[in-house]
Amino acid sequence: MKRPVYINDFSLRCILGSDEAQVLDSLTNGKRGTFTTYDVAGVMRPAATIDPATLAPVPEQKFDNRVNRLSQAAFSAIENTIRKAVEKFGADRVGIFLGSCDNGSEASMAALKYFKETGAFPEGYVLDYQRADFPAQFIAQRFGITGMLSVHSTACASSASAFVSARNNLYASNCDVAIVGGVDIASLSVILGFASLEAMSDKPTNPFSANRSGLSLGDAAVFFVVTKEPCADLCTAKCEGLKIVGFGESADADHITAPRADGEGAYQAMKAALNDAGLDASQIGYVNLHGTGTELNDAMESRAINRLFGEASHADVPVSSTKALTGHTLGAAGALELAFCCLAMNSRRESDACKNSSEKDYLLPAHLFDGVVDPNLPPVHLVKPGETAKDLKYCMSNSFAFGGCNVSLIVENGLA
Repeated sequence: MKRPVYINDFSLRCILGSDEAQVLDSLTNGKRGTFTTYDVAGVMRPAATIDPATLAPVPEQKFDNRVNRLSQAAFSAIENTIRKAVEKFGADRVGIFLGSCDNGSEASMAALKYFKETGAFPEGYVLDYQRADFPAQFIAQRFGITGMLSVHSTACASSASAFVSARNNLYASNCDVAIVGGVDIASLSVILGFASLEAMSDKPTNPFSANRSGLSLGDAAVFFVVTKEPCADLCTAKCEGLKIVGFGESADADHITAPRADGEGAYQAMKAALNDAGLDASQIGYVNLHGTGTELNDAMESRAINRLFGEASHADVPVSSTKALTGHTLGAAGALELAFCCLAMNSRRESDACKNSSEKDYLLPAHLFDGVVDPNLPPVHLVKPGETAKDLKYCMSNSFAFGGCNVSLIVENGLA
């Protein structure tokens, strides 16, 4: 039985811009956001961090940290939709499902530094900042939501996992509407952690290139308002016809950080999403890759993509990693890249070649790299800046995390 989830509204904030038109322009033309460099043991590490000065303070002092300021900047665009949902269904029937990996380490590291210097923690500091549910509690408090609350910390798949949880709870009637998404920042503790794993590049990430040297981190907050039935009272014009129809999960159980080298786990997640949606791989018009720019990820994901779509004689499906543009936004990445798929589905426009016909083109998220394809990887069709597609009814978004936690989501454009 198919169990789709209908998208009523969504909003995002990342390094590519503060409004969707600007984000789409950067996304499809391969315009990288401004990366900030951090000195890590004498090596400069770039990260796509949003200038904290551009983020307004949170009115509730208890919740005023950088993570929640970023969330506030993102959900401000859908605040009316969230309030309508609370009014229509009741505060106790709205659920919150978020993905986040690092919500309070920045405040705790500052507090520890203060403690070492003074022998006491700063006034107002509480360990609650480190709680996994802290960013979700902020949203619940802001909108008076008393329904169920769930936060996933499954590394890079966190917010993709949140969508699976939201779908399951909507269909279990534990809530009537769900706020789903993710928020994460490239805090110093996270930068230091990835540097210790020797996974970070000393320049912006270069996925699927023979010259790649690791990943780059980034900031993002992304929120969706979803229901299990179409809801005319909530659905915005930009989301008409958009629904998530495929949810696929798998677990490698192969290594604590490295993905399974043959791509089997990634393949199984994508296959499960297709089966859940009742689709064949040949129907997918675009795939947003996990694409971290690490040697292990690029190798296994290209194998999985080549295998899945090659089986369907659809090996030329357009694919791209958008992490070269935004940095790897960790717990927010799954939701961010699903939002990018939605933006692409909304980008239908007349091209210069067919202004006098009824045909339209869709803009595709670009794959930004140095153009030096790794000859050791199975070939995939990497989207060039400005590339378009005639058909974009179905998009797939992949999130493959530490511990072999793999999630693949498929969104449908009902107006295509």
